[in-house]
Amino acid sequence: MNSKTIFSSCFFIAAMNVTQAQNPDSAAIKAINEQSFSRHIKVLASDEFKGRKPFTIGETKTINYLKKEFELLGLKPGHGKSYFQQVPMVDIKSVPEEKMVFKGQNGAVEAFYQTGFVAGTKHVEPVVSISDSPLIFAGYGIVAPEYGWNDYAGLDVKGKTVVVLINDPGFKDPKLFKGENMTYYGRWTYKFEEAARQGAAGILIVHDDVPAGYPWSVVRSGWSKSKLQLEAEDQNKSRAVVEGWISLDIAKKLLALAGKDESLFSEASKPGFKAVDLGLTTSLTIKNSIKRSVSNNVLALLPGKKKADECLIYSAHWDHFGVGEIIKGDSVYHGAVDNATGVAALLELAAAFKKVNPDRSVLFVSFTGEEQGLLGSEYYAKHPVFPIAKTLADINMDMMSPMGKTKDIIVYGYGQSELEDYAAASAQKQGRFVVKEPVPSSGLYYRSDHFNFAKVGIPSLFTGSGVDHVKYGKEWGTKQAADYIKTRYHSPQDNFDEKSWDMSGMVEDVRLLFDLGFKLNIASRFPAWKNGSEFKKIRENYPVNKD
Repeated sequence: MNSKTIFSSCFFIAAMNVTQAQNPDSAAIKAINEQSFSRHIKVLASDEFKGRKPFTIGETKTINYLKKEFELLGLKPGHGKSYFQQVPMVDIKSVPEEKMVFKGQNGAVEAFYQTGFVAGTKHVEPVVSISDSPLIFAGYGIVAPEYGWNDYAGLDVKGKTVVVLINDPGFKDPKLFKGENMTYYGRWTYKFEEAARQGAAGILIVHDDVPAGYPWSVVRSGWSKSKLQLEAEDQNKSRAVVEGWISLDIAKKLLALAGKDESLFSEASKPGFKAVDLGLTTSLTIKNSIKRSVSNNVLALLPGKKKADECLIYSAHWDHFGVGEIIKGDSVYHGAVDNATGVAALLELAAAFKKVNPDRSVLFVSFTGEEQGLLGSEYYAKHPVFPIAKTLADINMDMMSPMGKTKDIIVYGYGQSELEDYAAASAQKQGRFVVKEPVPSSGLYYRSDHFNFAKVGIPSLFTGSGVDHVKYGKEWGTKQAADYIKTRYHSPQDNFDEKSWDMSGMVEDVRLLFDLGFKLNIASRFPAWKNGSEFKKIRENYPVNKD
């Protein structure tokens, strides 16, 4: 350990010791309680709120409820004179041709829509197409200088379609990237973004259940619906014309047609891999139905008494899926756990912070469009109320468990920033401990709103309810979590049930997040990303508070 590292570590420990000595007022902790918590969830997850889908009466009721509650707490509007930040969106329903044909000297491979391929476009145009676009296998489609990795090295893909693998090389080789812990480079969203930066006309990701973390049915379902996206000045023409997925079976057939075998996929996981021209071409036309509308983020501000120009953000998305397919006699997708719990937690934290008169400002943000692709948080990150360099961190809440108290609390993306050290200290005060996410290869750190803060360099924390139940143990808790995903997640059965819900665990988790944020708010310096984080260099571009 060099002297700079030793100094930094000692400085952080000293700062933690100072802040731990300044405990928040007990009245603030008591403001986070089961009665008010359950009251908010009961309202937000009710039939009256119609599943809280953007552009519906459910949105109107939700954002006005939040505005009223923030006003009652005495918080100021967080967006100038308004509690609302308008988020312009475009709804695109992309319908590709029923068949995508890949041609080579030795024949052709046909992929059929929804069974062999899915595709869409972000281009806001009635019709888009690619014609006889050459196919290039570009490994994982990653450019990551900090890992010495560049799948596009020496490659010109303008007018071409790249075929890439899901996840990152660490999935195959634990010595590469972060091993089993997926980095952002493994996410499909990154791969589309990088293909656009490289100038590709099209990009097709090879789906594989295990490294993706979900079956083809999830891909098919998600890509058969219309998609919301943010309004862009260039109408998203900077993106690839065609973005999509192909099944593993189709990918294998393409390799065979190109005179290759599956060993090419294994080669892609080795350092120094060079992209391969498959000697194939493809064409595709996509027709779009386009609608425009405006949704809203809800922002409430508690100004700091000493450093009002600096802020800590707490966030939780308010949106869900509205009214849809009838399942077991219900068509309202209530979203009680996902994410009325997080929104209620946001209100509880606002009530708590109102009692301690914080040093720095605290901004409470409830985002729209999370279920449509983290859209509200993406818009905020591009149009922040506080400058990025003046924002300490984002603490995000999404899907809190109603099964009661646990000994543990999960930190997703463990190893990213010093925020997890704050979390560990606050957990210890409760006699609890921090654990890593159970399936790190799933990349959950990159799948909720805090991620858009991380992308612009703001340290971001995403915790999950633990599973090691204080009374029934870890096995029981794990089964409860799995049962929710299997039977209620993203379905009308995600209901609030006062009789069966045990709110005590949620309350304890939110009190932990309050304690964490209180310490962070009065700390002498901003939290930092840890070595190895893909976001560390981004933060270093901003002159943040390092005193």
